[in-house]
Amino acid sequence: MTNPGWKVYEALNWASSYLKDSKRDENAGEILLRHFLQMERSGLFANFHTEIPDPIQVKFKKAVELHVQGTPIQHIIGHEDFYGRSFKVNGEVLIPRPETEELIYHILRKIPSLSGGETELSLLDVGTGSGAIAITMKLEQPALAVTATDIAEASLEVANENAAILGADVRFVCGDLLQPLIEKKETFDIVLSNPPYIPLQDKEWMSEVVTEHEPHRALFAGEDGLDFYRRFMEELPLVLRKPGLIGFEVGTGQGDSVAGMLRKTFPNALISVEYDINGKDRMVFAELS
Repeated sequence: MTNPGWKVYEALNWASSYLKDSKRDENAGEILLRHFLQMERSGLFANFHTEIPDPIQVKFKKAVELHVQGTPIQHIIGHEDFYGRSFKVNGEVLIPRPETEELIYHILRKIPSLSGGETELSLLDVGTGSGAIAITMKLEQPALAVTATDIAEASLEVANENAAILGADVRFVCGDLLQPLIEKKETFDIVLSNPPYIPLQDKEWMSEVVTEHEPHRALFAGEDGLDFYRRFMEELPLVLRKPGLIGFEVGTGQGDSVAGMLRKTFPNALISVEYDINGKDRMVFAELS
């Protein structure tokens, strides 16, 4: 059903009210309307009193309803922005988060001290999902030789498509954590990962927007959320070169635990915990000499 003469500001007010009453993000209406009208934010505000065509009204109302029912906005519009680029996403991959952009920022700052004048370093992104980390690193540092792994072929299909669209030369390998590289006796200068780190019991209070629509293999990691980091400590020494660089994203409150694991595994490494823009421990790095 459409509203004759429905203007942009009226559609936004309706969506904001409906979303708020449904305990969803009120800003979702603006994002969805911009998507269907193909407008930047400034254009949307400049056209506040413009009438919305009936076909777009239908799509917009359906999209708002889908989000109220729990479907992530990114799945409705089919993409998410990350580090200034648009990445295709679906139910087979984790939706890239702003916090992970900070992992990229910090690792880019650390690479020059590792390279020592070398023109090409090798980087491995473990559990690549949409390919956001691997593709961004390749595009930001074209000299890097980038490999990315994931246990799920369905995730790698999305990553491959994103790499093709964005023009990033990344090698994708299917396998469980570092196992496919260990089997091939491959080694790397840099290993990055945003692994699953949510404790299983946290599922009880998490939004169904996440738990019902994003792959659990990319979210949960045992009773304390640290299972994958424990596995990394067993496998990293087999693939990391010296000098080398490790960068992990971690869950809030996990920084000290992961840093402790790295100190035990690499006693001579420089270990650091970095905090995100919200003041939460979010990244752990190890620099091996």
